[in-house]
Amino acid sequence: MSFFDIFGIFLVISSLQPIIQRRIVESRRVAAIRSFEQQRGTRAIILIHRQESISLFGIPLSRYISIEDSEQVLRAIRLTPADVPIDLILHTPGGLVLATEQIARALVRHRAKVTVFVPHYAMSGGTMLAMAADEIVMDENAVLGPVDPQLGNVAAASVLSVVEQKPISEIDDQTLITADLARKAIAQVQRFVRTLLEDNFPTQKIDPSNIDRIIEALTTGRVTHDYPVTVEEAKDLGLPISVGMPRPIYNLMDLYPQPSSGRPTVQYIPLPYQGRPMPPEPTNRR
Repeated sequence: MSFFDIFGIFLVISSLQPIIQRRIVESRRVAAIRSFEQQRGTRAIILIHRQESISLFGIPLSRYISIEDSEQVLRAIRLTPADVPIDLILHTPGGLVLATEQIARALVRHRAKVTVFVPHYAMSGGTMLAMAADEIVMDENAVLGPVDPQLGNVAAASVLSVVEQKPISEIDDQTLITADLARKAIAQVQRFVRTLLEDNFPTQKIDPSNIDRIIEALTTGRVTHDYPVTVEEAKDLGLPISVGMPRPIYNLMDLYPQPSSGRPTVQYIPLPYQGRPMPPEPTNRR
């Protein structure tokens, strides 16, 4: 066998290796999802968005809830019998309002219990999907986020604030048009969030006395759009939060890693350490 034959075999193996690794990871994901479903007797739907990077330029390319996502999630819900509970595992920065509302409406209309798991974060549209669930299970350090509408890169509430602070004679027509759109966007989001929170099948999931408070806190733009709503704050608002993430979900998250790009920024030995004994208390001596 010549050197060129060996080199050709090496190229073939090198080109097939990524495909084989992808198939192995995909089969492990399917096995993990199936095991999780069998343990809980539910339909598990995974909605995980990682930030990817273009290897040539290293430009960050964020993924978000898209129309394609809503098509897939709605299909999964249609394939689920009405009496089978749904577990939605969320890890997302949010996304398109249209796609988010489609998924949320389908979750509310599902007759069996819907549980949303948030192992790390579910911001913006992810929070809206969480509010469509009967129960939100979060890691103790996980966060949700406000759902106030954004017009491009500007919060709708901020546009209205500018209009309120300046005389109308000093405001250009484009800003007034944007303010009109902002007012409509906030009203639309508030109506939709109220629909989610007033859902009472099979039971009332939100105390009616807390609904206005939740809408005021999350839709009016009184905080920035990336404000982290902690577990404690979400509970105080009255959302149906419980803490205690099942271990299989952490294992499943490991199968959706961030695409590596050079040197890792976080590194540790992935083993649980035993608790170390505390040093003795110092004694007061003369």
